[in-house]
Amino acid sequence: MPAPISDAVSAAMSRMPRVDSAPEVALRRELHRRGLRFRKHMRGLAGRPDIVFTRARLVVFCDGCFWHRCPVHGTAPKNNAGWWEAKLQANVERDRRQTAQLEAAGWTVLRVWEHESAAAGADRVAAAYHALVSAA
Repeated sequence: MPAPISDAVSAAMSRMPRVDSAPEVALRRELHRRGLRFRKHMRGLAGRPDIVFTRARLVVFCDGCFWHRCPVHGTAPKNNAGWWEAKLQANVERDRRQTAQLEAAGWTVLRVWEHESAAAGADRVAAAYHALVSAA
């Protein structure tokens, strides 16, 4: 990851929430409403997934469209474009590494984009969960 371009940018980025974003909370609420129980931000797993179903060995990441370069809504700032390109690409590469590590350890990884509705994301997560539990 490139070094921050200024102290102001570094300070602003450090204030960005890393957990409990609005889309993440909405997804968790919807999953809980459907009777699914899970752990949050479980330490010891690559990337510290947002939602973890230990019994099904299923992890869920709630990815922001900007920070994780959503193919539909991901944009990059025009100012300091080179720096942002390197920063955002490093995020994508880190996501790929973490997914590969988790899959190698026997976990199923789902990524839900922030632009997805909580209901649509919960549909995907619930389907994967039930398929994994019934296969076990």
